This record gives sequence, C-alpha cells and structure tokens, in this order.
Amino acid sequence: MNKAYKYRLYPTDEQATMFAKTFGCCRKVYNLMLEEKIDNYKRTGKFGTVTPAKYKKEYPYLKEVDSLALANKQIDLQNAFKNRFDKSRKKKSGFPNFKSAKHSRKSYTTNNQGGTVAIMDGAIRLPKIGYVKAVIHRLPQADWELKAVTISQESDGSYYASVLFFFEKQVSKVKLSDNAIGLDYASDGLYIDDQGNKGTNHKFYRESHKKLAKAQRRLSRMKGSKKSETKSHNYLKQLQRVNRIHRHIANQRSDNLHKISTEIVNQYDVVCVESLNMRSMSNRGFRNGKAAMDNGYGLFLNMLEYKLTDRGKYLVRVDKWFPSSQICSCCGTRHHEMKDLSIRIMKCDCGFIMSRDQNAAINIKNEGLRILRDA
Repeated sequence: MNKAYKYRLYPTDEQATMFAKTFGCCRKVYNLMLEEKIDNYKRTGKFGTVTPAKYKKEYPYLKEVDSLALANKQIDLQNAFKNRFDKSRKKKSGFPNFKSAKHSRKSYTTNNQGGTVAIMDGAIRLPKIGYVKAVIHRLPQADWELKAVTISQESDGSYYASVLFFFEKQVSKVKLSDNAIGLDYASDGLYIDDQGNKGTNHKFYRESHKKLAKAQRRLSRMKGSKKSETKSHNYLKQLQRVNRIHRHIANQRSDNLHKISTEIVNQYDVVCVESLNMRSMSNRGFRNGKAAMDNGYGLFLNMLEYKLTDRGKYLVRVDKWFPSSQICSCCGTRHHEMKDLSIRIMKCDCGFIMSRDQNAAINIKNEGLRILRDA
C-alpha cells in the first residue's frame, strides 16, 4: 500500500535557486523530448524512444540538477503518450502539449536510492540540494519504505514536499451492518444527512470575496496588467498577494473538509452518496457555479473514499438518475411533481411530511444499503 505525507519546506535563497533551476531543466528536457518525438513521427511515421541523457552535451547546465528528476520526465512523457493512444481507456487524453515557462506547474519528482532522500528532525535531505528546513508534522512508521519525493512550488511562492511511502498492510473489511449514513448534496451547506444535519455553514470564497476583489482591483491598475506591458516589480508583489488569498481560501476549505470527513468515517461503517458530475453542475445552466465550487464536494468525496478504504469501510455511490427526491421514504410512493426544485417539502398522501433534502438522504441511504447487500 502507498501513502504520501506532505510537508511544508522553508529553503534558503541558494536552495530556492536550485529548485528553480531543477524546475526549468525538467521543463526543458520534457519539451526537447516531445519535439524530437514529433520530428521522428514526421520523418519515419513512428515516435521512437528518447532519453534525457543525450541532451546534456548540448545543454551543459542539465548536469547541475538531479538526473533522476530528468529521468522521471521521460516517464511522464511516456505516460502522456500512453494515455493518448491507449485503446482500452474509455476517456482518452489529448495529445501531449509543450510545457510553458509561465503557466506550467512548478514541480519535479526524484526517487530514493540508497538513502539519497531522508526525513530528519526538522529537515528533509534531497539530492543535489542537501538538508532543507521543513515542518515535520508527522513521522512515518519504522517499517515504511521511502520511495520518492515530489517537490512543488505553489502560486503564492510556498514550497512543499510530498513524500511517498510503501508499506505492507492487510485491510480487513468491516462486517456489514446498518451503521450507515446517507448524504444528499446541497449547494448551501455541502450536504444534508438522513438525520437532517447540515454539513457546514462556511462559504470560504464568499467570506473572503471582498478582500480578494479589492486585491484584484488594485492589481488590474498596475503596470503589467496588460499583455503588451512589462510586468513591474509592484505588479509581481501584488500578484503574489492575490495568490496568497486564493491559497488561504483553499487551505480553509481543505481543513474543514478533512475534519468533517474524518468525523463521518470514524462514526459510520457505510457512507452512501450520489454519483454526481460536479463539473457539469457548476456550469452556467444551473446558475450556482460559485456555490458548487466553493463547497468542494468532489474533494470531500475523494477524502471519504480513501479514508473509508483505509479503515476497511464502505463508500457506496448511488446512480445520479436515482429519483431520491421524488420517492416518499415512508411508503415508497413516487411523486413526479417533486421534479420542481422550488418545492422544498415532501408531502405524501400517507401523511408523511419532511424536508425534500432529508427525505432524499434517507432514500440514498436505503438504496446504498440495498446495493451493498446485493453485491
């Protein structure tokens, strides 16, 4: 089983320069290999195999950075071509693109070979970099094997190390029981469960909207906001302030979702949810794009999935076309008039009255338990 821990890094100026060199060299090698593959195809009709080692004579500065980081870019390019031309994939990726110096993600991955990567007390050792100051908030267990580390720089200038570990673990499935919860998606509050509880009252983007708008307005008036203008020093400083606000919002959302998902996973053995396409729900047709994206419901489901799997518990995804809001959870009668989203209360002829969201959560829970028992 693989597990990754993410640590915040605080490199010195010299180490930050070395990180920037490595990011640039990895991008350069990727683009060179992609260009050569395209040329090979034009000449011979085959992409052929390319390696980063052949470029070091023409570009001597490639020797200054970690060679394994460059080798991993070769693997990334191979995977990009595989994803494009693999016939077994239902959804194919596009043709690999060249990496832009302005817009591409700043990151590289290196492998641990004979202790070249190690976690110390308050620092991480990296090849060609040395010991980098880090916040080691948790340590791996003694029998975990360190496989690789990915160094990345976020838009706000902060550095992170994602360390990958491998360990043997036998996960025994929890005995199936009725200790379950049903969650119905709600744009206002993340979800409503089958007990009528709301997921969260926070809307982190909305709460920081005024502060963010003020910073972006100031940025738009500085020299460098137009494509034809050279970006001034003040423009770059203000851009970093804007990115820092975005990062703060994302961190708030992630922290809140981690706390909610951990509480649910510790309390229940089975979690039943709807299988929704959040990207489609956030488009203009539904007129709630900001609310859908601010919730982070897709990220929340991913957290639930890996935490439940790690504990041997169950996440059941109910089909998105299941009419959870139209069925009375008391008698099972289907009410087609509930397709109208303006009707917020389920009123059935059997005398059952309940909020449509809580009623839907109960139906999702019952359907999820049925799917699990029939599997």
